Amino acid sequence: MSKNKLVLGVDVGGTNTVFGLVDQIGKVFLIDSIPTQAENSAEHLFSRLFEKFKELSKDIKEEFELVGIGIGAPNANYYKGTVENPPNLNWGYVDIISLIKNYLAVPVALTNDANAAALGEMYYGAAKGIKDFIVITLGTGLGSGIVVNGNLVYGHDGFAGEIGHTIYDSNGRQCGCGRKGCLETYASAPGIKRTVMELIANTNLKSKLRSVSYESLDAKLITELALQGDKIALEAFDFTARVLGIKLADAVAHTSPEAIILFGGLANAGDLLLVPTKKYLEENVFHVFRNKVKILKSELNEGKSAVLGAAALIWHELNKMVVNK
Repeated sequence: MSKNKLVLGVDVGGTNTVFGLVDQIGKVFLIDSIPTQAENSAEHLFSRLFEKFKELSKDIKEEFELVGIGIGAPNANYYKGTVENPPNLNWGYVDIISLIKNYLAVPVALTNDANAAALGEMYYGAAKGIKDFIVITLGTGLGSGIVVNGNLVYGHDGFAGEIGHTIYDSNGRQCGCGRKGCLETYASAPGIKRTVMELIANTNLKSKLRSVSYESLDAKLITELALQGDKIALEAFDFTARVLGIKLADAVAHTSPEAIILFGGLANAGDLLLVPTKKYLEENVFHVFRNKVKILKSELNEGKSAVLGAAALIWHELNKMVVNK
């Protein structure tokens, strides 16, 4: 009886690193996590990860063959197989591919979390059957993965697709990257929080948010109050959608995607964000693209999305190897 072919998907986060075994159709055979311990080295993380993986894999009842490893990580360079000075991780410059080879002799692919999310959507989510699309991840920042003709766009240096760091307002909000007015300072969980604070200061709209401290304010609460009809919360979503729609109209002009998929915490607001974003995109997009681009919510299982994205990355690479043989 032939062994089941599985890949290991790994998503490296600033707090936790999630990993799991996934087959080609997206069935998850194992999923777990370990603390990343961001103050320590990459070597320290992966030695602990593979030790735990070895221990947990003994409990899988079906015999399997590990055929590859996909890794999503911040500041990951697909071409070089490196992670380069990632935020929130004390790693510096690390050759991840060489590091992994010390543990397992299987193909390894590496990219950033937004690119992994895009491949996850293509293999297992809302982009199945779609060859041209953009995934926007709306979390603590705004990430993006751009797929053209079924392939991720990496650019000449491996870092293409930073839509979150395109400028909405050159005199606007200070961004962590050092510039002003980046899209992610408006369309992200911290971005909508900043918008609420500005609305509290600059309007007389009645709102329960006026009694919430800055430390207690988060995107989840803003969403809950918007669903209850809170005026400032609704205004904050409308403003966020307007900024996002305007910038996505620019992105459409570059690659003419069939769909734009919103992924991550802020996208969980559903139609509160999707409907006005679509409206503002249509108002601002070049006329030849009007009514051609769908705005969709991610269809990946939220608890497994990071692992599925990393797994899709390596399955994509393995499939390309088969085609090119």
